[in-house]
Amino acid sequence: MADLPSSEAARRLTARLKMRHLALLLQIRQHGSLTRAAERMAISQPALTNTLTELEGMFGAPLFERSVRGMTPTALGEVVLGRAQAMLQDLQRMVDDMDAVAAGHAAHLHVGVTPFIPGRILSAAVHQARPDGQRLTVTLHEGAIAQLLTQLRDHTLDLVIGPAVAGLDLSQLAFETLYRQPPRLIASRRLAAQLGRHRLDWRRLAELDWILGAPQTGMRAQLTDLFLGAGVPPPMPVAESGSPRLIGEMISASERAISILPADIAEELGRVTGVAIIPYSFNWSPPPTALYSRAGTAPRAAERLFSAALRESCRLYYPDAGTFG
Repeated sequence: MADLPSSEAARRLTARLKMRHLALLLQIRQHGSLTRAAERMAISQPALTNTLTELEGMFGAPLFERSVRGMTPTALGEVVLGRAQAMLQDLQRMVDDMDAVAAGHAAHLHVGVTPFIPGRILSAAVHQARPDGQRLTVTLHEGAIAQLLTQLRDHTLDLVIGPAVAGLDLSQLAFETLYRQPPRLIASRRLAAQLGRHRLDWRRLAELDWILGAPQTGMRAQLTDLFLGAGVPPPMPVAESGSPRLIGEMISASERAISILPADIAEELGRVTGVAIIPYSFNWSPPPTALYSRAGTAPRAAERLFSAALRESCRLYYPDAGTFG
């Protein structure tokens, strides 16, 4: 294919390449075996072998390397498989949009969110995004930021909302900062009242039962730095959870439990679970929350409307959010 003019290669693929070909290639990569891929696709192995030979002829070079350990994609194969995954996901997104239109909605968006995104900004964005007066159908997919960005790149997701932390793979992606929040310590109401009557004492805090989020997060790293800066060994958590609701419920049920969360989540948990914020302040803020999208492609109208509604929701709830940090 590298020896063909790009226009000729495009014409050849347009005339001969079919969606089922892309599905076959993905099955071969998943199983690493023509035999297992053929079984999964309910076709004979000779038929699959002939189809792969035909496809490699279309692309002008091998897509897989064969060895005793199985089949692995070549460099060209990785490029083709990446695009194949995105094309099939786009086909599924088209089906989702068709179902949404049939139900009287304008489109169906798939949005990835990390656990510590407050529900009120998502709810406001969903209800404000109304293309031509119609509602959107929005499916929210919760997960870790790195996993969600991988799904954004392969077109499983349309947008992602999560922290802008160092070390993320941002290839093929664009992002914009939405807001920042200061950190807040939370505890049961009784414990928060007791601690609030005294100056911040890191040694006393280290003796409490800490319930924290995932280990590899900016908040955990900052908390460790705060204890070390005060000359106090950082406490080992008694529990870890990626669910703000579970953290809130565990803290409200204990007279010794404590946690640190972004202010908006801490306030939301105060309303939902009855925890209280300890009135201490810190000279740092967690990583900002950002909106991620795919770079180099024109966003759909529904994505533009949802993004605009999300920005407006953030401006409404966090007018001073950018002043922290």
